[in-house]
Amino acid sequence: MKLTLLSVFFCSFIFAQTQYPKGDFSPPLDIPMQLSGNFGELRPNHFHAGFDLKTNQREGLNVYAIGDGYVSRIKISTFGNGKCIYITHPNGYTSVYGHLQTPLGEIQNYVTKTHYKEQAYEIEIFLKPNELPITKGQLIALSGNTGSSEGPHLHFEIRDSKTEFVINPIFFGFDKDIKDTKKPTISSVYVYPLDNSTVNQSKQPLLLNLALQKDGTYLASKVKANGKIGFGISAVDFDDVSFNKNGVFNVSTFFNGNQNYNYQFNTYSFDEMRYINAFIDYPKYKKSGQRVQKLFMKTPFALSIIKTDSLRGIISVEPNLASTYRIEVSDYFGNLNSVTIPIEYDSATPIVSAEPVTSKYFIKANKDAIFEKENMSVFFPAGTFYDDFNLNFDVKNNRIYIHDDTVPVNSNFTITIKDSLYPESLRDKLFIGRFNGNSASHNGTLRKGDVFTAKAKILGQYGLVLDTIAPKITIAKPIEGKWISDVKKIQFTISDSSSGIKSYNGYLNGKWILFEYDNKTKKITHTFDDTIVAEGANDLKIEVIDNVGNSAIFETHFFRSQQK
Repeated sequence: MKLTLLSVFFCSFIFAQTQYPKGDFSPPLDIPMQLSGNFGELRPNHFHAGFDLKTNQREGLNVYAIGDGYVSRIKISTFGNGKCIYITHPNGYTSVYGHLQTPLGEIQNYVTKTHYKEQAYEIEIFLKPNELPITKGQLIALSGNTGSSEGPHLHFEIRDSKTEFVINPIFFGFDKDIKDTKKPTISSVYVYPLDNSTVNQSKQPLLLNLALQKDGTYLASKVKANGKIGFGISAVDFDDVSFNKNGVFNVSTFFNGNQNYNYQFNTYSFDEMRYINAFIDYPKYKKSGQRVQKLFMKTPFALSIIKTDSLRGIISVEPNLASTYRIEVSDYFGNLNSVTIPIEYDSATPIVSAEPVTSKYFIKANKDAIFEKENMSVFFPAGTFYDDFNLNFDVKNNRIYIHDDTVPVNSNFTITIKDSLYPESLRDKLFIGRFNGNSASHNGTLRKGDVFTAKAKILGQYGLVLDTIAPKITIAKPIEGKWISDVKKIQFTISDSSSGIKSYNGYLNGKWILFEYDNKTKKITHTFDDTIVAEGANDLKIEVIDNVGNSAIFETHFFRSQQK
């Protein structure tokens, strides 16, 4: 049954043509819409889920609800979308507004109450339709730079309210706010020999030369090959006003005039996001930073935007047949660029050999696998990887060497280490870390006696790390014993040199107070509220705990007057 369904999926090139409402929504900002990132853009470990809208390189711009509805969810996080508001609309869609500086009005009141109720900065709230109703054009927040944002902007999404699939916002009438007359740019085309094939006397992938034609299309240098081959491209798109390198909307390939591979960034689920690492040439990305989009599937993976033939985009080059392969790249507005690649059979002896295989082990992606040596082991459940590959594995110098990060991982694998080096009194201060040189990043670690386990999603070197050093808490301008009646905010820097910060809390006169955390600057900030701070003397305490339980406490006292 599975093979039959898979075959039907691969043979279908028909995208569901959903009719999205184009007149229901208005823009979320009151400045002209400019993109710094579009839907489907290639990002680390995920496809971009919406639009990144420019905010004139500053924070504090008004953010408006794009339609009637209600606030259905609020998430405040130190990473990801930072401060984020979700509005569910009666037409079946939900709009998302991320990296906010602050919600406003009743939304902010609700957020503040929840912070103090849960005594936490990171919160997630799910609301009912009658709790925070919203009207179209209502001011809901100020734009910001919170979470994992790399600069001030508004992250904006539209989702299907039932399935939570993200949908390209361009379909909802926002195409009228974006001017785009430029063709996508195809910067490079690669050809891949597959299954011991040869391409231009090479058994390794090759970059093809491209020649611009009079009609604006490209002609690639001839491919002389035998056996099975595939292609890949580096391509970006530009609009007329933003000048940012955006992702392409549609890619189609044709072999001798017949379409054999296609993807279009319409809609997809969050469960599919990590398939980007199978979608691109991941080893090349890790080695050079270049994202080459593969136009074939060596091993099938269930990324719904891809439609392909039964050969999954792979070309078989046979004797006495000259063939033509064409790649078309287009944007939503119909601007199109293409590359034509002539192909002919060639049985010449290869000059460039395939990369040598030095590993002792082989991974079958669809099978469980466990590797053990000395006191360490790693377990890969079936489906951990996208493709079969030759694995390097070893244990030496108290580290477990699990290949390297040039092979993408789809789901968690488990590392187990039995300790014999540390006394029992120190084992609660140990964690399994991933090493980059002499430094190690923390992995959530479970201990049972002298056995430690951790889940991981990145191949590399791992080992036990001892952390007995408490976090640090510093203040730029000391306030000990001072009157600070005119100070609106108080700020501290918190950091940890090893396992990382797990939690922090602030207390004013023995009562919990809200400190907001910015992971980019490692600063926590409290905004004074006259209903919380006492008239006259105040005692402030901050406690920070790292991931293995080391704690630091900072205490001070100050004076403040609310008298105006």
